[in-house]
Amino acid sequence: MIVKRQKKQRPKNLNLFTIRLPVNAVVSIMHRASGVVLFLVQPLLLWALYLSLRNAQGYSVVTAQLQQWPVKLLLTGLAWAFFHHFYAGIRHLAMDVHWMTTLQKARFSSRVVLSLVAVTMLLVLYAIW
Repeated sequence: MIVKRQKKQRPKNLNLFTIRLPVNAVVSIMHRASGVVLFLVQPLLLWALYLSLRNAQGYSVVTAQLQQWPVKLLLTGLAWAFFHHFYAGIRHLAMDVHWMTTLQKARFSSRVVLSLVAVTMLLVLYAIW
């Protein structure tokens, strides 16, 4: 005899702005987003490197551009993307070898990543601005 079970009516929340994600999910999503940002900005950075190495005039143009506040703001965002991607990548590699895989330890390692990024960004902000 086959027993047919009724499906439970679960609440559905389709508004992405009201969903509260755990800290480890936020760090993982930000890791992916920072990787995309770093990948997309790579041609611009390579072009600036090429321009600065081509001749002395190109170098002076690049250094003059790096002194403007919008460029410094862009560099601040890129520094955040780099350091977050770096620290979160180390966290993901550690989790790949089954280190800090319990929920409590994963949340702790996520908070460590966010703390390391914050401290590093303070140092970068001091150096850039």
